[in-house]
Amino acid sequence: MVNYIAVVHKELDTDFGVSFPDFPGCITAGKNVDEARDSAQEALSLHVQGMIEDGDPLPDPSTLEEIMADIDYADGVAYLVVALPDTKSRTVRINITIPEMTLKRIDAAAKKKGMSRSSFLVHAAQNVIHTNKGLTTNR
Repeated sequence: MVNYIAVVHKELDTDFGVSFPDFPGCITAGKNVDEARDSAQEALSLHVQGMIEDGDPLPDPSTLEEIMADIDYADGVAYLVVALPDTKSRTVRINITIPEMTLKRIDAAAKKKGMSRSSFLVHAAQNVIHTNKGLTTNR
C-alpha cells in the first residue's frame, strides 16, 4: 500500500479544502477536518482509478519535507496521509453513445479540473451514486 500526502487548506467562511501535491487537479473539501479526510480518500481513489484506466503512470509519493518546502502549499493548515487502495482492481472498457456537444462539454470540464475524460466521468458518476441525487427513473 502506498501513502500520499494531502494538504488541507482553510480560509475564513470556507470549508476545509484538500489538495494532493502529487496529483494536480485532484481536489476535494469537507465541512470539517473529518469530512475532508473522508472526502480525500474517495477523491484520491477515483483520481487514481481514472489514471489507471487511461494508462497513465502513478507518481512516486513526495515526502512531507518536499511538500512543506513548496511555496504553493505554504497555506496548508494540516497534512493528511492518505493510503492508496489496491491499484490492481480490474477496469472494464465500455462503449457509450453520447451527444457530440455533451462530449465537448465533458472534455472541457475535465481539462479545467486537470482530469482525463474517463476520470471525470467516473468521478461524476460516483458523486451521483454517493449522493443519490440527479437520477430519476421512469416506469
